[in-house]
Amino acid sequence: MRAILDVILIVLQIYTYVIIIVAILSWLIAFHVINVYNDLVRSIWNALNAVTEPLLRPIRQALPNLGGIDISPVILLLLIFLLEDIIERYVYPYVF
Repeated sequence: MRAILDVILIVLQIYTYVIIIVAILSWLIAFHVINVYNDLVRSIWNALNAVTEPLLRPIRQALPNLGGIDISPVILLLLIFLLEDIIERYVYPYVF
């Protein structure tokens, strides 16, 4: 059972990195540092959005309109950190 929890924790860490990459990539696209007309950039952007958007969309819908600021990745990261902490402190020590 600990092996399953280890896999879950690793997946959550990888997903954390993906969320950070998507946030940085969105800034680079917004400031025209990289161009989405490039096929490689567009395919990476679409793949990362396909992975992160299902969890970010409900958070965006629940948040009030903050203008041009999108804090949904920050909230999702906080939720992931909370879930990791709950697993490490309360679940992991009691599983054999």
